[in-house]
Amino acid sequence: MTEAAPMANGTRTQEPTLLGARTPRPRPPEAPRAGTPLGGLLRGLLRTARPKQWVKNLLVVAAPAAAGELFSRAALTRLPLVFALFTACAAAVYLINDARDADADRAHPTKRHRPVAAGQVPVPVAYAVGGALAVLAPAAAAWLASPSVAALLTAYLGMQLAYCVSLKHVLVVDLVIVTTGFLMRAAAGGLALSIPLSRWFLITTGFGALFMVAAKRYSEAVQMAGKGGATRALLTEYTTGYLRFVWQLAAGVAVLGYCLWALEAGGDPHTGLLPWRQLSMVAFILAILRYAVFADRGTAGEPEEVVLRDRALVLIGLVWLAMYGLAVADW
Repeated sequence: MTEAAPMANGTRTQEPTLLGARTPRPRPPEAPRAGTPLGGLLRGLLRTARPKQWVKNLLVVAAPAAAGELFSRAALTRLPLVFALFTACAAAVYLINDARDADADRAHPTKRHRPVAAGQVPVPVAYAVGGALAVLAPAAAAWLASPSVAALLTAYLGMQLAYCVSLKHVLVVDLVIVTTGFLMRAAAGGLALSIPLSRWFLITTGFGALFMVAAKRYSEAVQMAGKGGATRALLTEYTTGYLRFVWQLAAGVAVLGYCLWALEAGGDPHTGLLPWRQLSMVAFILAILRYAVFADRGTAGEPEEVVLRDRALVLIGLVWLAMYGLAVADW
């Protein structure tokens, strides 16, 4: 054995023993990098705002596109603003929700990595930023867009915050609220441009959203079957059979609503070179059927990933967009 040798700073460290083993030397704490706390906080706030979910807010272009007003001067100036305001409102809800659920998320195997639960974003900061966005977004909408858009955003915030507090634990109501959130996004673009929303637009959009929401819940229920610790307590009250019934019913009504729009008397099938409105039904139905493959497998838990990662679905969607655009333009 050898005795400890002095170090330059006055502490002592253990030299190798006769058996060649070394006692581990404690690593000195790393000096904090300049700007790390602020940079880490900003990155945490951005992650909490769920950038992947922002694609949902593109629904604000749905009503202007359906009315053939997507490339008008008013649309090009107002729709990006409405998209940004809806993104701010959604970020406010995410921040407040994560701050409220921070303690529960810390006990969850995956949610504990969320910035608020992990301590990257302090709970008071999450509440403060979320509250500021919730106040500023409707105020900016009233000033820059229209009072109707401001009222819609206020209603969206109130509904989503009520959902975070208690309504997400109410059977069926949770499906209705999430679906209504999608429908509000689709309606916002129409309100911003004073475009009347047709009954077929509302039926197809609403039930299309319910189809995706129910498919997501069904996938979550399938993946947690036989496992303890559900990621969402309400999933234990749903049965996979019931959720399958809901997404199948919603898919059928969405297809019916779209077909009635395409075949309504107001549309002349002989306008232009081809009846694009009627032909677009084929692509729309194929898209529903393709998405239903993932719903049936129980792998539609993240709709944006299903839509963006499946090449066949992307191709079908692009074909549908082209046909729909030609139909709206009466080519």
